[in-house]
Amino acid sequence: MSDPRILVCGEALVDLVPAGDESFDARLGGGPFNVAVALGRLGSPVGFCSRISTDQFGERLIAALAGSNVDTRLVQRGPEPTTLAVAGLDPHGAAQYAFYSDGTADRLVTDPGGLPDSVTAVSFGTLSLVFEPGASVYSDLMRRSHDEGRLTVLDPNIRPAVFPDDYRRRFSDLLPSVDVLKVSDDDVQWLGRGADGSTPEHWLERGTTAVVTTHGADGLSVRTRSLLVRVRGVQVPVVDTIGAGDTVQAALLHWLDRHGLLHPNSVAGLGRGQWSEALDFAARAAAITVSRPGADPPWASELTGG
Repeated sequence: MSDPRILVCGEALVDLVPAGDESFDARLGGGPFNVAVALGRLGSPVGFCSRISTDQFGERLIAALAGSNVDTRLVQRGPEPTTLAVAGLDPHGAAQYAFYSDGTADRLVTDPGGLPDSVTAVSFGTLSLVFEPGASVYSDLMRRSHDEGRLTVLDPNIRPAVFPDDYRRRFSDLLPSVDVLKVSDDDVQWLGRGADGSTPEHWLERGTTAVVTTHGADGLSVRTRSLLVRVRGVQVPVVDTIGAGDTVQAALLHWLDRHGLLHPNSVAGLGRGQWSEALDFAARAAAITVSRPGADPPWASELTGG
């Protein structure tokens, strides 16, 4: 296994998804976990930084990472239980969650110290930047990675049921350390509410280089200080949307990796044609994920280009 060029940081958990008969299927998940798995399947050298339980769910998570070519040398282990997310689906197949996370392993991650020299990009997101004490560990790591010149990518992946209102202030404080911000339309709406609310234009003014927005079946867009690019979505029968946004984040990172552009200056210099190609690749990858149940991102052999 190659030393990782991309390091994904954050939680790994288990989604309990309704099976249709008052029972639940246990599926491995968590936004950062899904991003790491998708990157490994697409073929980018990727590592995972988290704390994972030694319980049976934790063993399954570790095995799944290894099975998708993810380096786990920076994964910490502990006896605390695995976080559980009870998922429900609205009439359109969109996922909604309730989380059981008190005292769980992923909240107790500690600073991993200096990152391997091979790491040129670091990805963050979701609950890992909300639940303390781990949230402060990941926030500090993001700032340090940015200061060291590594490409930093953030997907806040807002979960209204558990994200406190003051997260908007934390989010705003992180923006100067974010090169690429990936959000959904729902994220933009939630982050724009309240005294600390803001807009993509404000996020760019705060220092973020590019804001990539997912628009569901309507496709993807990216906004920078100098351009706005939008691509159409790929129309497929939707089973559910679990893991779709995570696949987008992974596919974008993979596209940058494959084109030798995993650097803040390289992303800042991307032109309209390059962004269109990157977004189109991400849209095709996400279309495969939503066409099958759960967070099951594609392998490289299922995609052409990128």
